[in-house]
Amino acid sequence: MSKQDLLFELGTEELPPKALKALSDALATNIKANLEANDLEFTKIENFATPRRLAVIVRELSSSQPDKNVERLGPAVAAAYDADGNAKPAAIGFAKSCGVEVEQLQKIETDKGERLGFTIAQKGKALSELVEDIINGALKKLPIPKAMRWGDRNEQFIRPVHWAVLIYGNEVLKASVVGVETNNSSLGHRFMAPEAITFNSASDYVEKLESSKVIVDYNKRKAMVKSQVEAEAAKLGGAAQISESLLDEVSSLVEWPVALTGRFDDEFLAVPSECLISSMAEHQKYFHVLDKEGNLLPNFITVANIESSNPQSIIGGNEKVIRPRLADAKFFFETDKKVKLESHQEHLKKVVFQKDLGSVQDKAERIAKIAKAIAPKLGADEAQAERAGLLSKCDLTTNMVGEFDKLQGIMGTYYAEHDGENENVAVAMTEQYLPKFSGDKLAKNPVGQAVAIADRIDTLVGIFGIGQIPKGSKDPFALRRSAIGLIRTLVENNISIDLKDLINIATNNFGNKLSNKDVENNVFEFVLERFKAWYLEAGVDANTINAVLALKPTTPTDFDSRIKAVQFFQTLQEAESLSAANKRVKNILAKADIEIPNEIESALLIEDEEKSLADKIESSSLGMSKMESYQDKLAHLASLRDDVDAFFDKVMVNAEDTKIKLNRLAMLKKLQSLFGSVADISLLQN
Repeated sequence: MSKQDLLFELGTEELPPKALKALSDALATNIKANLEANDLEFTKIENFATPRRLAVIVRELSSSQPDKNVERLGPAVAAAYDADGNAKPAAIGFAKSCGVEVEQLQKIETDKGERLGFTIAQKGKALSELVEDIINGALKKLPIPKAMRWGDRNEQFIRPVHWAVLIYGNEVLKASVVGVETNNSSLGHRFMAPEAITFNSASDYVEKLESSKVIVDYNKRKAMVKSQVEAEAAKLGGAAQISESLLDEVSSLVEWPVALTGRFDDEFLAVPSECLISSMAEHQKYFHVLDKEGNLLPNFITVANIESSNPQSIIGGNEKVIRPRLADAKFFFETDKKVKLESHQEHLKKVVFQKDLGSVQDKAERIAKIAKAIAPKLGADEAQAERAGLLSKCDLTTNMVGEFDKLQGIMGTYYAEHDGENENVAVAMTEQYLPKFSGDKLAKNPVGQAVAIADRIDTLVGIFGIGQIPKGSKDPFALRRSAIGLIRTLVENNISIDLKDLINIATNNFGNKLSNKDVENNVFEFVLERFKAWYLEAGVDANTINAVLALKPTTPTDFDSRIKAVQFFQTLQEAESLSAANKRVKNILAKADIEIPNEIESALLIEDEEKSLADKIESSSLGMSKMESYQDKLAHLASLRDDVDAFFDKVMVNAEDTKIKLNRLAMLKKLQSLFGSVADISLLQN
């Protein structure tokens, strides 16, 4: 069985740039899975992608499946022969299906008794027989939201397919891929090298394409784009601002990247930089440049897909295109400033937030009430928090946000400042949306925090209140993200607010609009589950989280303090023994079918070990009541290990004397209560 490299390339019309990397990765993953399912050995898979092609190279791929012995099982021996040992029809039929005589069958012992069987030598299929199904099966499973047909063909793909290359070693494998017959011919750059390219093997694939002005390695091309853009910015004495998403998109638009720098009129710098940046990035895929002070320079960097003998003509064309775009942004900004931000409240009354929950203006008014109610706990001014809530959604109906929705909140801040609103109110317009994604920065202004919290809890309560609870991966109102944002805002800013109180405030704002009578409990449980997801992502082990979750703390900062205390406790050498003891205590108390007293009677203490533990429990109860730190409490309880171990080694809890038994159970009940004041330590046991 020989091993050679397999090259597959699919040539298409320009693929969607935002999907290119995902398509390429999925193709490699799917082909890998199909090869493994067919028992074909290989060392690794490399994937390549440009706007016009998806490709993979499978290194050292076996030329065929391995031969193998397949054991077939037939009827039970007892049912295969009669009393005289003659074969019955069941045995004769099974032998015939195996292509042998009955005498050639074997008797095989199974867990269901002795059965007839036969081992068939199965020859492995050649790669050439399997490859068409392997490739087409992989292509059918690509994440294509909407496939298309072209011409009069029945085949479907994300874009029309023009060619397909399939080479194993030096041999062209014949197959029909998405209706196209495979060969060893591809095409180079559409403009700079449009001639056909012939590949002899996978080994010359990358080099021949590069000679034809195609950088087929996605990561190499991406690195080239980044390097070129940074070099162009350095020529200006500035720094290019390269977002990963824009870098990916631009890298997916070109096969031969050439970065060029253009300029726009200084007059546009009077427009907020975020507007100019959004216009350049979203419409033209340009990178912007900041000077050493962090100010936007009147330049842009574009990445062309051609090496021109006259690059200035490309630059000039891009400068002509960007001018009307920036002029639109300037017009929107100047037009929006002609009216007060608060005037947009009338427009918001006509915008539906959710049909059962009213308009966006209704939501803003609810946010204002919640923000005002919680402001004192954040050190925020109540009037400012209420005002910020009322204005929080006003920029949604401005011209600028209508054109660039990613600027929501940001434009609210600019317009609030222009209107002379309080600085805290203006900042809150932007901060209400923080954090926008995992790891994003948080609202730091107390008024901004109040609105950020109010917005999220209003959404959670409202959507749960009408019964639209997220199921599976479906979460149209991004409630999971809202809950995580709420948790992060409270915990990371050390804001001590009781979740149940917060949920109750939000619930009361809806009046009789909510149909779910258990909404408050549903929202509380949902947020607790998000705590678990958040901590798991942060690397906290599940046992630690469950130990705290069992107590259902209602204040997020308190929840976090308990988590940190349990993490500390697990570093102590006493932790394992005490966790096991707590589990034992929990089981004993759970099985007790009798009412256990709340207090320990010293007169009923007999053994030295139980006297010692009782003394420690009583002194710990008194000492821990004066401790504020959960970590200190668990550190103190760790000192009880020897007494707890001695108690279980020497003392029989279920004594024959009922009074003594109850007293010992009371001792365990108090011990459990001490540990339970921080977390359910018994759950730390694996």
